[in-house]
Amino acid sequence: MAIYIGSDDQLHSEHQGVCLNCPHCQIYSHITPTGIPKFDDLSLSRPKHIGIVFRCDSCIEPIFLKFIAKSFTTSRVEFKCNYTEIERARENFPLTYLPEESEILFKEALNCYAASCFNAFGSMTRRTAQSLFRELGEHGKLEIFDTLEQIRSLVELDDETFGAIRTILFGSDNDPWQQQPHIDAERAGILLEVMRDLLYQTFVRKARLVQAMTFRKFVVQAP
Repeated sequence: MAIYIGSDDQLHSEHQGVCLNCPHCQIYSHITPTGIPKFDDLSLSRPKHIGIVFRCDSCIEPIFLKFIAKSFTTSRVEFKCNYTEIERARENFPLTYLPEESEILFKEALNCYAASCFNAFGSMTRRTAQSLFRELGEHGKLEIFDTLEQIRSLVELDDETFGAIRTILFGSDNDPWQQQPHIDAERAGILLEVMRDLLYQTFVRKARLVQAMTFRKFVVQAP
């Protein structure tokens, strides 16, 4: 998908523009550019990164995206397709089903992810995992590792990504020589989905199933 600012000072896209999860209303929505840099200014300064202000078509709140400049020609300034969300939408997860300590830690992890602090997100995810191991004991830790292996097979995680996630979740903080993997946006997104699935399988699914069965028993016993 080519996206560029033309000599008419307008943002052009070969498809239907840009859509994302709005950080304000949490709706997946099309966004409309409202603050576009001048073509002549960009051609003169040739910056590596270019920021554009958009408006969410659902809630009309401003959204700021940062693009990487790909090429400068006499008729357009073209961007790379990937962009950086300066303010990300917060990830939703049923935290109330988690143990209290794990709930607090994973909530902070989600805040780090929303702020694009991906290495901090990895550190808080690690602390969340350690709190779960204390809560579940050694047997529960082994079950979580088995679930991680199942996720690996299900989505065919490559060895490098799986090794990094395993180190983050199951490594020891007592080893000063253990190097923590660097976490970029892509790896953080994968780690987030892995954690969501691990927590859902370990706590949320069980709690919701117990609630549903309790409700069914109550309905049957009601006069």
